[in-house]
Amino acid sequence: MPIMEITVVPLGTATTSISAYVADLHRLLDDSGLPIRFEMSSMSTVIEGKLEHLFAVARQLHEAPFHRGAQRVSTSLRIDDRRDKDASMASKLQSVRDKLVQDTPASPSY
Repeated sequence: MPIMEITVVPLGTATTSISAYVADLHRLLDDSGLPIRFEMSSMSTVIEGKLEHLFAVARQLHEAPFHRGAQRVSTSLRIDDRRDKDASMASKLQSVRDKLVQDTPASPSY
């Protein structure tokens, strides 16, 4: 399943704080009605779903700050679309966790 990382930055706002804009984007994702899953972090949001849904929600997220009064919006996105096997946000993280456990050296004995 395609996974998209998106960062939406409103510019030309009255304050340097953007938490109200981020809250709006979170509500938009919750209420999108699209069959997507998402995880927000302090720097971006990762969303998984069908490619057409990712593009649709990316447009909605980009437009949202304008409705709150932003004069300019800079949106960055990356899409990971693996087609040789099923992948998800959870499976990608689990793959790394598994490797961390496998590669953990034994504790030295003194």
